[in-house]
Amino acid sequence: MSTDATAIPATMPAWTQHRYGGPDDVALEDVPVPVPGPGDVLVRIRAVGLNSADVRVLRGDPLLIRAAFGLRRPRVTVQGRDVAGTVVAAGTAVSGLRVGDEVFGEITGGGLGPYAVAAAAKLVRRPPNLEAITAAALPMAGGTAWQALDKAGLGGSDAAGRVLVVGAGGGVGTLTVQLAVLRGLEVTALTGERALPLLRDMGAVAVHDYRRTDIADLGTGRFDAVIVIAGSHPLRALRRLVVAGGIVVLVSGGGNRVTGPIGPIARAAVMSIGASRRIRPLAATATPAITARLRDLAASGSLVPHIERTFPLSDARAALAHLDTGHAIGKTVVVAG
Repeated sequence: MSTDATAIPATMPAWTQHRYGGPDDVALEDVPVPVPGPGDVLVRIRAVGLNSADVRVLRGDPLLIRAAFGLRRPRVTVQGRDVAGTVVAAGTAVSGLRVGDEVFGEITGGGLGPYAVAAAAKLVRRPPNLEAITAAALPMAGGTAWQALDKAGLGGSDAAGRVLVVGAGGGVGTLTVQLAVLRGLEVTALTGERALPLLRDMGAVAVHDYRRTDIADLGTGRFDAVIVIAGSHPLRALRRLVVAGGIVVLVSGGGNRVTGPIGPIARAAVMSIGASRRIRPLAATATPAITARLRDLAASGSLVPHIERTFPLSDARAALAHLDTGHAIGKTVVVAG
């Protein structure tokens, strides 16, 4: 294993959880610095972009996710999946990255500490003109937004169409609006009142406060696609908004605290049988090729993630609490140094 000439400590302070719960159940503890496997790298963290997934895993909500993340307690005890930092050690099978490379990407967790291990194949290089804070805001939220637009079949060489983004004020929503505008789409956004000016500045042609807008008033058969990131609108009401041949993409399926979106997804599948207006769930995955395309857009200045607040690593619990309110606009980023 190749390592940085700078000594890597044996232990580090990291924000750790030993049970499911809220931000108050996270504590700064001294833990071993992880050791990379043959295909991994050790990254000295510079910035961590937080996502709703971090809070959901923190709380084990819905309960169904505990089958994958740990039945009684979380298997990954340190949250933080979108990281930007410097490679300080590389496993013996790593060939694409070297010690000293600046990288970023979506990992399986561990970002809320000074060091984290990541599969080298999950990371992309960060150019000098892309700040670490900006890079850390991109992978999961931007990748989800990109895949939602692809699933909707919107944009590309024949860029045209009208899209409604429901729940447009968060990290995924703001990036969905920007990417849709970059694809030449006409964007309508439904969100909370505080986010309306921001989304208008991002290029949405119409913005609506979800508290004051009946979704039925947005127009029957008005949109080529509806992308649902947040909210609990009835599936039939959402489907009526799209044209024949249109699609409703469920980034968030809502649902209950036990099974989460399983129920709505099952109903959507039944409703879509033989229908000209389809409802399809999105299971977004970490895709380095998409991360690289987001990087290029951000480095050129075409894509600018809205970072509402930054927190120092020493105050990461407050960052999780800010996101846990459900009212954060755009992205929340923890800065490690």
